[in-house]
Order: sequence, then C-alpha cells, then structure tokens
Amino acid sequence: MLEVWAMEFAKGIGKLFLNPLTYWTFIFIIFAGIRRIKRERINFGIKIADVFSEWKSTWTVSIFVGILVSGICIGAGVVFSYETIALLCAVTILLSLSMRFTFLSPSYTIGGTLILLLFMPIIINNQTYFDHQLFEDINFAGIALLAGLFLLVEAILTYRIKQGETYPNLTVGSRGKWVGFHHLKKLSFIPFFTLVPTGLIAPFAAYWPSISVDGETYGVLLVPFIIGFDHSVKNVLPEVAAKSLGRKMGLLGMIVLLIAIGSIFYWSLSIAAVVIAILGREFVSYRHRSKDGAKQSFFSQSTRGLTVIAIVPHTPAERLGIQIGEKISKVNGRTVQNVDQFYQFLQISGAFAKLEVLDRAWEPRLLQTAIYQDDHHELGLVFVKDRYQINEKNQQTS
Repeated sequence: MLEVWAMEFAKGIGKLFLNPLTYWTFIFIIFAGIRRIKRERINFGIKIADVFSEWKSTWTVSIFVGILVSGICIGAGVVFSYETIALLCAVTILLSLSMRFTFLSPSYTIGGTLILLLFMPIIINNQTYFDHQLFEDINFAGIALLAGLFLLVEAILTYRIKQGETYPNLTVGSRGKWVGFHHLKKLSFIPFFTLVPTGLIAPFAAYWPSISVDGETYGVLLVPFIIGFDHSVKNVLPEVAAKSLGRKMGLLGMIVLLIAIGSIFYWSLSIAAVVIAILGREFVSYRHRSKDGAKQSFFSQSTRGLTVIAIVPHTPAERLGIQIGEKISKVNGRTVQNVDQFYQFLQISGAFAKLEVLDRAWEPRLLQTAIYQDDHHELGLVFVKDRYQINEKNQQTS
C-alpha cells in the first residue's frame, strides 16, 4: 500500500510541471515587480525593492499551509475532478491578467470557479464541441471547503506583514499636495496535494472518500494555488493596518469554513459559503477604504522635517534603525526643509553623518553613522516629496 501511495505522489508531483499556472505565476510576479519598480523610479527616483519582493517572505507559510491543506483534503477524502482543477487554474490566470493582486483572493478565484460550475452544465449542453458529461461530477462542498481554508491563509499572510514588507506610493491629497501611502501587497504560491478520481489508490476506510466525485480508485495531484491581495494604507502605520485587516479576514475565513463544513451534508450551503466569501471580502475592503480615506495621510510633507516613507534595504538608514513615519529634522546640525538641502548638508562632513530624528511621537533623538564608499548617497532614506519635481529633474538631467 505504501508503494502505491508513493507512486501516486510521485506522479502527482510530476504533473505540477504540466500545469500552465505553475509557469504563469513566475511570469506574473516578474511583470508585477517590473511595474512596481517603474512606479518607484517615477515617484522617488530609485528602486526600493527587488522584482520578487512581493512573495519573498511568504515561502514559510506557503510550505506549511501546503502540507496542512494536503493533509486535510486527503485525510477527509476530498476528491476533485480534473475538470474542476483545470477550471480553477483558468479562472486564476484570467483574473491575474488584470495585474491586480486583489483579484487573486480566494474569495474571487475559488468563489468565481464555483459560480461558473453552477452554470457549466447548461453551457456544455448548449454546444457541440465538448462531451456533455464533462462537468457532471462537481464537488461543491470540497470547493467551498478550499475557499474557507485559503481565506484563513490570506488572513495569516496579511496579519504577518511587518515594516519593510510594504510598498510606498504617492498620490495627490485633498489639499492638492503630494502625500504618501503604502501598499499591503503579497503574492503566495501554495502547492497542495489533492485526490483525483483516477489512480491506483483504493478506499481504505468506510468513510473515505467522504467528499467525492464518481470513482472507484484514486490518484494524487499536486495543484498550484495563488493567493494575492493589495490594500492601500495612508492614515496609520502599515503594520497596524495589517493586523486589523488580518483579524477581519480571519473572522470571515472562519465563517466561510464553518458553512463549508455544513455543505458536506447540505450541498446548497456551498453556494452560501462562496457568496459570503465574496460579499464579505468586498465589505472588509470597503470598510478599510472608507476608514482610511476619512483621515489625513500619516505620510505627508511637513515643515518640521522630511517624512520618511520607506527605507532602502541594506543601507545606513536600516542599520540606524530609522522607522517609516519618522522625520529627519536636522543633518549635521543644520535644519532641512527639502530633499536637496538634505543631500547638500550630508556632504558637509564627508565620511560622517549626524542626524536629528523626530520619532512618531515627535520626540527627538540623535543618530550618527560613518558613510562608506558603496553606501547609498542619501543613506537609503526615501522621503515624501513632490513627484512632478522628480520628473522635471529627471528630464533636465537626461
């Protein structure tokens, strides 16, 4: 029996590399990273994070979740048809063409797939190209269960976001000046094993498989799944907003999961589960946008110093422990009011810099550091400033 399972797992792993979504994920993250870097250069004149930054800190969660979801699906005997898996991958790819991470929430990818499957028999019966029995066996309860599980994963990924894992941007504020905000933005690639209705594995218990499509023997398939999200934050620190959004998404995931478990006994509850997932996700996003847009931007230009909106990794600013949202009020003893002055005063002492920093509570502290030859010319500090002036300056120097 162990040999049969090992053989099916090996075959399932091999089929991962036959799935277009596996390769599309890499293409998508590269294009998304290039677009972000281009925006960073337009807004701030530099690249802040590398191309793969959006999914760098997700691998630990992805591997753990992949193992956990695989154990739940296989242990509970959740079986999906190849057609259902293919449709889920196709829906994910189509939604990703928008290049918006938000549409890659499980609420939309899995929810959209289940809604399509409701109408697929009608569509299939009104055409002549495909077999009319293609989508006869649909595991609605299993799909709803996946929606609940992966919404919890989205909640965990959101809650874990820390400083340095968000992405700054600029927009025009209510007073016509440029203000800053951050993107809480992640993409996670989760490979998980699921049962399919063809293979060498025979049922080994009376309850197994418990959520099944027609089949007498079963195989194992390694399925790629993408989770993405993108929330804009301007009136609080990004990591504070991440905790709040993570808790709300976790509550939504638990509600959807409980309803999905009920759909094992009453399949119509699976429809309720995905409808709540979609509407709940929209409500959480709407409430966040409404609350975030009602207050003044936390990252705005100030007469008391230059507001730090980001820290370039592996630079003196990171070594000094400067936090986003703090303000640089003096450089080498001189008060600074714009970025040009900051750079000018930084050159005064040559290989040494002394900064006066106002923290988030407006309390001053002094920092000093040596400046080495290969260090960033502005210490790796990224400030809220006028984007038009940057574009104009770039045109003049090009």
